[in-house]
Amino acid sequence: MTQAPEAPAEAAAARPTLLLVDGSSYLYRAFHAMPDLRADPGDPASQPTGAIRGMINMLGALRKDYPGAQYAACIFDAPGKTFRDDLYPYYKAHRAPMPDDLRSQIEPIHEAVRLLGWKVLAVPGVEADDVIGTLAQAGEAQGMDVIVSSGDKDLAQLVTPHVTIIDTMTGKRRDEAGVQAEFGVTASQMLDYQVLLGDAIDNVPGVDKVGPKTAAKWLNEHGSLDAIVANVDQIKGAAGDNLRRALDWLPKGRELLKIRTDCDLTEYVAGLPALDSVAVGAQQTGALADFYEKYGFKTLAKALQSGDAAKPARAKRASASDEPAIDLFTDPPPLSGEVTLDYEIILTWEAFDTWLAQINAAELTGIDTETTSLDEMRARIVGLSLSTARGRAAYIPLAHDGPDAAAQLPLDEVLARLKPWLEDASKNKLGQHVKYDQHVFANHGIRVAGYAHDTM
Repeated sequence: MTQAPEAPAEAAAARPTLLLVDGSSYLYRAFHAMPDLRADPGDPASQPTGAIRGMINMLGALRKDYPGAQYAACIFDAPGKTFRDDLYPYYKAHRAPMPDDLRSQIEPIHEAVRLLGWKVLAVPGVEADDVIGTLAQAGEAQGMDVIVSSGDKDLAQLVTPHVTIIDTMTGKRRDEAGVQAEFGVTASQMLDYQVLLGDAIDNVPGVDKVGPKTAAKWLNEHGSLDAIVANVDQIKGAAGDNLRRALDWLPKGRELLKIRTDCDLTEYVAGLPALDSVAVGAQQTGALADFYEKYGFKTLAKALQSGDAAKPARAKRASASDEPAIDLFTDPPPLSGEVTLDYEIILTWEAFDTWLAQINAAELTGIDTETTSLDEMRARIVGLSLSTARGRAAYIPLAHDGPDAAAQLPLDEVLARLKPWLEDASKNKLGQHVKYDQHVFANHGIRVAGYAHDTM
């Protein structure tokens, strides 16, 4: 008798999705991405609302990208010190303080996020990254796929087959393959990679003169930082000498850079390790309508009323009543007339001094930063652009690498020479995303003054 074929196995049930948002990173990015919106557009002294609006737009877009997410939380840094400050008093010591215009929007942002149906978490004594790490591990243990939305590369150490980091502003996806392609190491090696490099933004030293290529090379050869240390005598040259000098520091560096996955969240997430208390909630339509009215979000209020509340609305710059509003997402019309182009790359001190004299004499100078990140708290300057007239501009590369990169002027000395001009309020400057650039310069101890225009 012929045996009947076995019935095909049922397809594995889809894993539920836990969506975690790095709220602290988001609110800074929203603050710098949006124009200077106010609750009363005609009153510059009224409540600033740009970061609130940007945050709402970002979360709306994220929910559209992941409509099936059953669990979601937005995590912010809590005020006050964390355990890392106790471990190392110089941790984040040179970070610029939060701008007052952003600080005043924190509580309204938390309120908006709650009204949109998200769980809001801010846990004292640890950072948002640690709460994210703890929830990500709990979610994976509960059989969930975890999506972490953040531009922070440090979170790459959390990546596993079921934990993925996405950056909605750049489209970057850091899954296991993405981490390997971007950093040249596996996700499980990311912490060791970060310890070797250190974190200049958080003021955590690494091994002097060891960059991404050397760190990846060592880890690929030895497998782990512990194995590198065990074979330290085999590592020759200046890099090996620097590694040996850093041996006593490396354990402390690891403590500072390791994202915790064991935070006690029982007071904040009821029922852990179960995650029922972070299940996606319904938005509170009535309270949300009042919120939008209070902060002048007329477009969002109309969308809420029409049932299309999740649609991120484009922000428009407020304008005089006799002028049309400017759509910030539309390219301006091209300039008419021929322009003689005079563009220069500054690679010598002679060329730098010539341009320094020009910007000091100019009535208005355009200045823009090229950086490594949209997160101004982590961004590192890699170059500066200057322009003193239409068609007349220069670029100063400062931290470009790669096989074709030319020898460049030292970043610290260039900034030191530019600092008097940057901080001189009588020297008129034009910028793009001025708030962002001011933060980036402040990370280097420079308080830029004299901005006359912002093209944002």
